[in-house]
Amino acid sequence: MTSPWLTLVGIGEDGVLAPGGAEALGHADIIYGGARHLELAGSIQAEKRTWPSPFSSVFDDFANLRDRRVAILATGDPMWFGIGSSLLKRFGADEMTILPSLSAFQLAASRMGWAVQETECLSVHGRPVDLLRCALYPGARLIVLTSGADTPQQVADLLADEGYGQTRMDVLEHIGGERERRVTGIAETWCFDVVGFHTLCLEVVADPGLRLRGRTPGLPDDAFRHDGKMTKQDIRAVTLAELKPYPGALLWDIGAGCGSVAIEWLRAANRTRAIGLEPHSERRQMAAENAVALGVPHLELKNAMAPDGLEGLPQPDAIFIGGGLTVSGIVDAALNALPTGGRLVANAVTLESEAVLLAAYQALGGTLKKLSVHRASAVGGLTGWRPLMPVTQWSYTRS
Repeated sequence: MTSPWLTLVGIGEDGVLAPGGAEALGHADIIYGGARHLELAGSIQAEKRTWPSPFSSVFDDFANLRDRRVAILATGDPMWFGIGSSLLKRFGADEMTILPSLSAFQLAASRMGWAVQETECLSVHGRPVDLLRCALYPGARLIVLTSGADTPQQVADLLADEGYGQTRMDVLEHIGGERERRVTGIAETWCFDVVGFHTLCLEVVADPGLRLRGRTPGLPDDAFRHDGKMTKQDIRAVTLAELKPYPGALLWDIGAGCGSVAIEWLRAANRTRAIGLEPHSERRQMAAENAVALGVPHLELKNAMAPDGLEGLPQPDAIFIGGGLTVSGIVDAALNALPTGGRLVANAVTLESEAVLLAAYQALGGTLKKLSVHRASAVGGLTGWRPLMPVTQWSYTRS
């Protein structure tokens, strides 16, 4: 087993190190950290190195220092939206010792009087603020790590745009240090200057008449910009139920169109990923705009068609085929990509596509069903049912 050579040490704004941190710094040959962290830590005998630019180059530096004792100073808990998770993607847990301090989330919750387990802890540090669109609901309490002094204004504008303009915003500057300060306001009228180093707390209040967007699949069709060619609301809800999104899972959306299925997949569970294949540039643009507007800007869109466009993609946990079923080899290519337990769901509206699904069902089993939706609409001065185009759906789980 590899001996730990890399130690992550949490440090607070007051300069207090995590338990065991002083000893770790005293034994280190090299100590990395931001200029602020290195100053807060006080007298250090080891070689001090500030973060390089670009930051990503530091991981190559670490790889060449396995014969040295290296310590890293990080704010609060390095494993909660900190450098720890990035390091663990490159080095083994047995190579590292992790000494956490109180996180910004814990400190902020204590200042606000919020129970952490009842609070959403999020980060838009180095990430789009549009991610918050997916986290909003009436009564939500959010603690958010930010990228700098401009972030609160960006968040305030987003909240007003989403119909949560009366949300209370608390900016906690230099939390835990001598310069700690709280700035409080309402999103719709936010106009305060704040320092870059802060934690943002949101107590979400919905405007009267807000049209809520839940995270359960089945958003109304008009929540998306589209050209009419999309998986409609009711069919989409059934489709996502068959795809079974779960945290961290990856979806291939073949024939993504305006992105409705992939976007609902990403909204349905945390840390989900989705790759949409869509050869039409106008639809890719619509899908990208929809993804931002609905809080999942990380939807990955490719100018490609299946089956050729599937080459080199990371293995999916689920695949949706919403178009192109009559293209030779598309179903076989999708099936071959699935791991054990992976799900494939395909929808057909034409007889030719339906024949492909019938053949697959007869050969492999799974579930084949016909979905038909009728919606009430005016018939003269009365009301009647108008049918939507029926959809044949095949779902299959690889055993």
